[in-house]
Amino acid sequence: MSGRTIVRGAVALLFGATLAAGCSSEPSGEEQAGTIRLAVTDLQGMEELQREYGAFETAFEERSGLDVEFFAVNDRTAAAAALQANRLDVVFTGPAEYVVIHERTGAEPIVAIERDGYRSCIYTRADSGIERLDQLRGKKVAMSDIGSTSGHLGPSQMIKDAGVEPTTDVEVLTVGDTVHAALQRGDVEAVGIGCHDYEEFMATDDPAQYRVIEEGPILPPDLLVGRNGLDAETVTTIQTTFKDHFDDLLNAMLEGKDNAKFAKAKLVEVSDQDYDRVRAMYESVGVNDFSNFLGN
Repeated sequence: MSGRTIVRGAVALLFGATLAAGCSSEPSGEEQAGTIRLAVTDLQGMEELQREYGAFETAFEERSGLDVEFFAVNDRTAAAAALQANRLDVVFTGPAEYVVIHERTGAEPIVAIERDGYRSCIYTRADSGIERLDQLRGKKVAMSDIGSTSGHLGPSQMIKDAGVEPTTDVEVLTVGDTVHAALQRGDVEAVGIGCHDYEEFMATDDPAQYRVIEEGPILPPDLLVGRNGLDAETVTTIQTTFKDHFDDLLNAMLEGKDNAKFAKAKLVEVSDQDYDRVRAMYESVGVNDFSNFLGN
């Protein structure tokens, strides 16, 4: 889930022996009635999954009647492979990751969680003289992780919408968490990042020294996706549980410190077509094959 870019969770427990041994779960291809095998693409390791989503797991199981079995994955590629091999039922992932997972596996949205203020911002130094995005032509722009919805694809689409080609008219440097430092040093003329990340940078700097050139539109939400062939009854149960108990589930989710980005989030209905916007963002950075994750 990106870089920061509903969504990028849910939970479960390993079988007792596996948990005691501290190993990742490796369920077989056999589906167990009343159980969903679930992964979260932006967390690694069983310990981290249980720390971040343990309270959610309890709340979801109590309200749905389903058992949740956590499946630890090393990355989004592993999640896609497990879905395709029928070793995994549900994945909680971000919009950019969903597009590739859908292309590879046929997985479909189940429920989506829209983050409050989930949009991209492009900002510069207050003394740069840059007030419009079209003035970035010929400039260097720092962005976060390659393939991040809010920190790479979103800002790139904003630049393209301003009539500037992000692949040829500007030099994009994907530098992870050092984007703000790159601007401070003068290595770049602007930064494209998630707006919440911009706010975090400003909390430790002087906002008067910077100017937001433009804020982008709300980005498509994070989502729970179900593997191709997941039975309709399970899908309906998940959807009904989220619809009827979303406040309780969200509060449980927020007990994980890394889930603070979902504060004030709301449940929304989506279909695959809602992510055509993300496909357009991929095309803006020169990617027309949606079957491969950027940066892999």
